[in-house]
Amino acid sequence: MSQFNDRERAFETKYARDEEMQFRILARRNRLLGEWAARLMSLSEAETQGYAKDVVRADFEEAGDEDVIRKVLGDLTAAGVDCDDSKIREALEHKTVEARRQIIEASN
Repeated sequence: MSQFNDRERAFETKYARDEEMQFRILARRNRLLGEWAARLMSLSEAETQGYAKDVVRADFEEAGDEDVIRKVLGDLTAAGVDCDDSKIREALEHKTVEARRQIIEASN
């Protein structure tokens, strides 16, 4: 019975670690996306950091990426930047890969 409990604990620990890693990757991805959008809007360095934090916070509004996409698209459109949904989704994919790479490198 002890082996079963040890194995169950190991799976639970791995699941918790994987969930934490996924959360960190998504938060980093959203920050990177915010920095990308801020560059398109020609924001200052201080404004860029604040905007990136706003994009990270936007992800807590609802499950999935739609809240982040909606925020960034709305802000880019309001700033007069020619951008559409597909361009933001493409950037989101690139930033996901970059965020995953950064998090993995930082944990090694």
